[in-house]
Amino acid sequence: MTMSLPADIFDPITLISLASTLAILAVAYSTSRAVLSKSTSVAWRGFFIWHAFDALIHFILRGSFLYHCFFSYLPLSKVRNKLALAPTAHNFLGHTDRAYGPQAGSSPFAQLWMVYAKADRRWAGADLSVISLELLTVLVAGPLACLVCYGIYKRDPRTNIVMIIVATMELYGGFITFCPEWLTMNHNLDSSNFMYMWVYLVFFNMLWVVIPVYAIWFASNEINDAFAVKPTSFSSRGSSSSSSSSRSSTTKKSRRD
Repeated sequence: MTMSLPADIFDPITLISLASTLAILAVAYSTSRAVLSKSTSVAWRGFFIWHAFDALIHFILRGSFLYHCFFSYLPLSKVRNKLALAPTAHNFLGHTDRAYGPQAGSSPFAQLWMVYAKADRRWAGADLSVISLELLTVLVAGPLACLVCYGIYKRDPRTNIVMIIVATMELYGGFITFCPEWLTMNHNLDSSNFMYMWVYLVFFNMLWVVIPVYAIWFASNEINDAFAVKPTSFSSRGSSSSSSSSRSSTTKKSRRD
């Protein structure tokens, strides 16, 4: 079976949504050029760009998704075809007569999310699993990504620990986002064409798998190398303690004698 491109692949909203992602990446890259010294290694510069990009994606795009989930809604009494709507969790925010999410919004960000929702229907409505994860992503992972950028700028070795935390959150979030779909035979996903399958679902989501895995590997090696510089750090404390005990025993013995 061959995959085709959707008829609306080059519509303005789709092109703007893709361009916005590239614009955010350009801002992250420009920031790295502005604040990092020229002696910064390629790897650390790359991690700065990634975490700046990650933070901006969380704050701007995913933040806009949360905004529409909490503040944009349609009264169900005014919707003719309720089956055309993406699901809103029952009794969401205490209401049973409203449809929430980007599908109820009219802003450019709402339209942007409706483009992605063509591939994953959950992002048009108010899915509890997605919202719960995005709350952590925007409120916790985003600020931590900024902390990684600041740590790289300050050349703080503790940045490796924060980088591992952020990467672990990203991997866990990706798994929890897609595992329910795998268990329901991709009920809400549309992989019928190349754009939805390989660009929206695979490429954009695999970025948050491949790069976090590499970040964990890189940061772990940095931590291991730091311990390798002082291989006797633990034994030194032990030897010092043993020497002190030996001196104390010798002193006591001399006093008894």
